Amino acid sequence: MSALVIKNARIVNEGKVVEGDVQIVGDRIDKVASSIAVADSDQVIDAKGAWLMPGMIDDQVHFREPGLVHKGTIATESRAAVAGGITSYMEMPNVKPSTTTLDALAAKHAIAAQSSLANYSFYLGASPDNLEQIKQLDPSSVCGVKVFMGASTGDLLVEEPAILEAIFRESPVLIATHCESGPVIAKNTERLALPGKDFTIDQHPLLRDDEACYQSSSLAVSLAKRFGSQLNVLHITTAKELALFDAGPVENKSITAEACVHHLWFSQDDYAALGNQIKCNPAIKREQDRVALLQALRDQRIDIIATDHAPHTWEEKGQPYLSAPAGLPLVQHALLTLFDQVKRQELTVAQVVEKVAHNPALRYRVAERGFIREGYYADLVLVDPNQTTPVTHDNTYYKCQWTPFNGVTFSARVVATLVNGQVVYDGEQPLQSAPIGEALRFDRG
Repeated sequence: MSALVIKNARIVNEGKVVEGDVQIVGDRIDKVASSIAVADSDQVIDAKGAWLMPGMIDDQVHFREPGLVHKGTIATESRAAVAGGITSYMEMPNVKPSTTTLDALAAKHAIAAQSSLANYSFYLGASPDNLEQIKQLDPSSVCGVKVFMGASTGDLLVEEPAILEAIFRESPVLIATHCESGPVIAKNTERLALPGKDFTIDQHPLLRDDEACYQSSSLAVSLAKRFGSQLNVLHITTAKELALFDAGPVENKSITAEACVHHLWFSQDDYAALGNQIKCNPAIKREQDRVALLQALRDQRIDIIATDHAPHTWEEKGQPYLSAPAGLPLVQHALLTLFDQVKRQELTVAQVVEKVAHNPALRYRVAERGFIREGYYADLVLVDPNQTTPVTHDNTYYKCQWTPFNGVTFSARVVATLVNGQVVYDGEQPLQSAPIGEALRFDRG
């Protein structure tokens, strides 16, 4: 059988950077070596010294399908994801109808099987009345249960202590939480309100402040400790919350923390220029919080970097602050923001790979992905630090067709992305329209 051979790469894997070649046969990595001979029938990609890393496993995206497809679809957003070096994603339940039943999970799998360019899994959303559905989840096929603790609306808001306790006690899979305290946000809103004046975007991090985050995340951590739950607290934004989490290797933890690329890139100083484009929940906060998050990544207190990709239309984002929805499109440029962090010496390239590929695979127990290992699936990305990536609204692949990085030129370039052994992005455009992605499987006892 002919192979695809990647030659002359700087392979970033398991804490090391080594020069070498990788041979792919079918959908698997067949051989990793310092030099691999090439047969006449083999396809060859000359990496020319670019970094070769396992593809990013994004444990938090909102692709908006079903029900919100004017913002994005699994097809459009997975296309943007592979252009950004993301080869697998875990998608959130706040669509229409909300993903709160096993039937709704199956329906999303059916859509992805027909349209996704990247590998996929879907969270079941916790609601006040779906504990029996949660208890029936198959740990080998479902990434986790998403709990919106005090910061959502409709059937996905879970605030009652007895219901939260039951979810943390009974869930057979990892629990991922959005932690912001509704009562604290309400108190802040009352305290900061001025007669005759509307709130503005610069007040967003004041309304949803560090205390709102800490009150909720500390509750989640206490529940997980009480019931022995597997907990991943999503999108940490404050220095105050970091004391809740232990430093050390992710393999040794049952309670973990995640940071998102926009909270590592932007600070509240950017609201003046970008306004609602960077309105998100939890809010982008102070520069000292951003700096603390980066330090926590280096200290192994924060374990995973994700995107929380959440597209809305330009018209929706152009509404007044209180009406504009929270969330921004990120998957196409997330990895590039991190390679700029490498250039700034905030992170090493090995740390980036650990946080975006190795640790998500280990934390969620993703089967045979997240590493460059013989026998593993060939989910790979080549990043060239000697090429740049100028970004405009017009050169995005998002259905919403805008980016908060408009006008930025990143210091590296994604030059190839492979999913299950197939080149799906060549550095210029996505090459596939047929579904390439597969449902993720999880090795959980």
